[in-house]
Amino acid sequence: MKNWLRDNKGFIAFILLLGVFRGAIADWNPVPSGSMHPTILEGDVVLVNRLAYDLKVPLTHTALARLGEPQRGDIVVFNSPQDGVLLIKRLVAVPGDVVEMRGKRLLINGAQADYQLLDASTEALDHGMTLPVQQVRERWGDQQRTIQWLPALNTAANFGPVTIPADQYLMLGDNRDNSRDSRYIGLVPRALMKGRAERVLVSAAILDNWMPRLERFGQSFY
Repeated sequence: MKNWLRDNKGFIAFILLLGVFRGAIADWNPVPSGSMHPTILEGDVVLVNRLAYDLKVPLTHTALARLGEPQRGDIVVFNSPQDGVLLIKRLVAVPGDVVEMRGKRLLINGAQADYQLLDASTEALDHGMTLPVQQVRERWGDQQRTIQWLPALNTAANFGPVTIPADQYLMLGDNRDNSRDSRYIGLVPRALMKGRAERVLVSAAILDNWMPRLERFGQSFY
């Protein structure tokens, strides 16, 4: 055993440093679900900046220092407060905000977001079925993003108003009618945030032919 450790000490050091790097500095996570359509697709591997908000002890939720404040519009990777599952959603409301949704339309601090209908298309389901999809440009303040509604569904179209307490955040999926987010799992404590998703590293069509989607390589979210 000692000989093996001596002969492989370089490889062991690399693995340990890689673990520290992924646990404390940056990480990359494959996305298995469609809750962030059209921004993030199944098969995207996203780069996560783990130093965006807090410096943490690797593999723990213990913060050593605050490095930055989560902002509305950030795409955040976090552990679900309900069951610990790793999720990726968009941060919509920060501490002190009063947020609600009426008829799928978002209101923050009494100001309703503006909505512009974009392309209508379909989304593939199991067994060759499809579902109508409406892409929408959502604007609130100086922020804008493309989200997705499913006209055939009316999932959690209304909630709130909710006042966001200190160190808690409201997360929504961009695929608003097909996302298990804060409407179901509750607000997300800062301690459960892993980091901010920055861009797509690589992507493959895992629901189709597994071919690489070269046009998505390196695509930024901001």
